[in-house]
Amino acid sequence: MPTIDALSERLTQYLSQSQIKQVCRAYFYAEQAHEGQRRRSGEPYIVHPLAVANILTEMHLDHQSLMAAMLHDVIEDTGVPKSALADQFGDVVTDLVDGVSKLTHIHFESKEEQQAENFQKMAMAMAKDIRVILVKLADRLHNLRTLGSLKPEKRRRIARETLDIYSPIANRLGLNSVRVEMEDLCFEAIYPMRSEMIRKAVKAARGNRAEVVDNIAASVRNRLSESGISARVFGREKHLYSIYSKMRDQRKSLGDIMDVYGFRIVTDSIDDCYPVSY
Repeated sequence: MPTIDALSERLTQYLSQSQIKQVCRAYFYAEQAHEGQRRRSGEPYIVHPLAVANILTEMHLDHQSLMAAMLHDVIEDTGVPKSALADQFGDVVTDLVDGVSKLTHIHFESKEEQQAENFQKMAMAMAKDIRVILVKLADRLHNLRTLGSLKPEKRRRIARETLDIYSPIANRLGLNSVRVEMEDLCFEAIYPMRSEMIRKAVKAARGNRAEVVDNIAASVRNRLSESGISARVFGREKHLYSIYSKMRDQRKSLGDIMDVYGFRIVTDSIDDCYPVSY
């Protein structure tokens, strides 16, 4: 289980001691506010905001974002008024917390309004500070990681909502690792048997392909270098949901889609993109 001490140690990599102290102060305030509250898993509630802050730490977000992560459920779930939070932590952090709460409570009157594209535009417009969206994405990601304690129908509802709304937003913001993890967790929640089947098939098909991928990437780099093109080559394993989506969209079986690895070539100039594509 993550601890505030472990988080503080990680934060020394990029925050000052005074900023870390403010993050810790927000943690202890939230811990007291959520005292006696537990998650469905039975864990103390404070585990959740601490985990959200840890996710944001991986993105190297600033101390105010981390403070908002610690406090993001305080107004909504503990009865602490917004004014009291502002007195303790200032308007910037309080506005971040309030923004996350408002995103959580958006409701629509018609089915048309529920369309993901409309929600994404509204969410972006509402969030005057992009950090509100980042805290909300981290909040949703940790909730997905801990879906196991919920009933299957609620898991599926949360997963579908994530695929419709939050995953596309993460994609728009370039948060690829967040998007990939969200999609795979959602896939597992909605179709657990299909997810497990594809996971096993990919594992069996993979074999020693990781080494093969490295060799192919190295070969591509050499060819590019010989052609005088400066570029970076990345090999990656395609995630489960992307494989499933390809099967579904192209109406193919898993046996027909075994390109479980992909490559990305990033050139230093637009002009170099064209010869590389050939």
